[in-house]
Amino acid sequence: MNEQRAKGCLIAAVIWCVILAALGVAYKFLVHPHLVGKLREATSAPSQYKDEVLLAADSFSGYAILRSDAIKQALRARQIKLTVQDDKADYAARLQALREGRVQLAVFTIDSLVTAGAKAGDFPASIVLIIDETKGGDAIVAYQSAVASLQDLNHSSARFVLTPNSPSEFLARVVLAHFNLPDLPEKWFAAAEGAAGVYQAFRGASPGEKKAFVLWEPYVSRALDQKGAHLLIDSSKLKGYIVDVLVAQRQFLRDRPDAVQAVIEAYCRAAYSYARQADGLAKLVMEDARKTGGEPLNETQARQVVQGIQWKNTLENYAHFGLVAGAEQGGLQNLEDIIGNIMDVLVKTKALSSDPLSARFHTLFYDKILADMRSAQFHPGKGLNLLSDAGSPGASLEQVRSDQELPQLNPAQWASLHPVGELKTSPIVFVRASTNISLDSERELQELARRLQSFPRYYLRVVGHARAEGDAEANRALTQARADAAAQYLIGQGVKPARIRAEGAPPSARGGEAQAVSFVVGQMPY
Repeated sequence: MNEQRAKGCLIAAVIWCVILAALGVAYKFLVHPHLVGKLREATSAPSQYKDEVLLAADSFSGYAILRSDAIKQALRARQIKLTVQDDKADYAARLQALREGRVQLAVFTIDSLVTAGAKAGDFPASIVLIIDETKGGDAIVAYQSAVASLQDLNHSSARFVLTPNSPSEFLARVVLAHFNLPDLPEKWFAAAEGAAGVYQAFRGASPGEKKAFVLWEPYVSRALDQKGAHLLIDSSKLKGYIVDVLVAQRQFLRDRPDAVQAVIEAYCRAAYSYARQADGLAKLVMEDARKTGGEPLNETQARQVVQGIQWKNTLENYAHFGLVAGAEQGGLQNLEDIIGNIMDVLVKTKALSSDPLSARFHTLFYDKILADMRSAQFHPGKGLNLLSDAGSPGASLEQVRSDQELPQLNPAQWASLHPVGELKTSPIVFVRASTNISLDSERELQELARRLQSFPRYYLRVVGHARAEGDAEANRALTQARADAAAQYLIGQGVKPARIRAEGAPPSARGGEAQAVSFVVGQMPY
């Protein structure tokens, strides 16, 4: 009996211990926080903010406006607090944070957004604004003694040195997708940690190595200061490839379009304000580098960074999102086409096995907010004490910056062009001993004309080829006629006559390739 009573007491004691432990846990995690919260609430002032919007980003200087005091001040007037979280360019984690709703906004390059979404099997966010496009901020540098042009990388020992999962890698992929480098090995790049790491690899490389180094400013300028270094290609020669965008989580975009619009309008006002100030963007970039803990920039370096970035203004966003047409569009590419061109590069270079959007590129962006802003005649100068009346004389909206057409060259200038590389095409086939282009080759030329829109700063030499056997003079005439036929077809597809020149190569003993035309892009010497 005593033993049973002892066991009963023990069980009761255990039960009471469990109950007391549960009560303790409940008090610690439920009651106490509630009481502390009530106390804090009773002894605190009300917040000036009604909403907090979390934005995932990294320390890239192109995002400096999003971290600026100007955008915070503009949003404060709307009672919105914008908090920027630095995820160190972990795009997979950034996309996951959007999917889980831990952040409402984020920034990506379009290629990183597409790649991260493809790997995750989902695109939980939609593009709502184009932030910037690099225009020289990313570049490929080499020692001229070993790599005089991109074509010198067509070798089994050649390599790109770059930072994986960065705009640098994508710039290299643009080169791989468009230039004829069949002998470049399957393992075509060596990894380095950031632009500083690539720069150190460049400094330590032998000038005789067939290596190309992909960097961004200010390291591009530092590399070019080295003896024997030269620029192979930079992002100023491309259009619509290295593009940074602001995305909104789809559910947040659906439920709170007012908050997303407030952020976009505040951003546009801040960008307008800094662009109007003398050296405003350079000063901002210097301060931003200090705040983000990056490498300090002096004034010269900050100007180099700013020179390599084209921040997109309000009108340019209207144009890219297809909200204006004709002269107002200024020749800017529609965002749907930009995404399509980027997807083409990713698939061609095997970064992706297939297109995860199934060519439905419009599903990756949302135009209604910008459309509403345009309908309301939004002007970024209003509310900044920079503009009293957007409709007053002289109070013009920002301008759409379009590509300047290349000037006509004389024969001596054509001869002095620096070759950049040979564009990748399927062989242009002619009926034997004729200048008649096959139907398949017509389609290839149509595609080439479209691709040339992405390289607006390059001239094009169209070189005709023919076999060596037979009458030498007739063969020389045939090579020129074939080049003329291909060049005229490209002109008919919209390529400006000033940037194209047809010429015949000496007849060759090559095989089937002798029926082809090659396409070499070049530029005036720097």
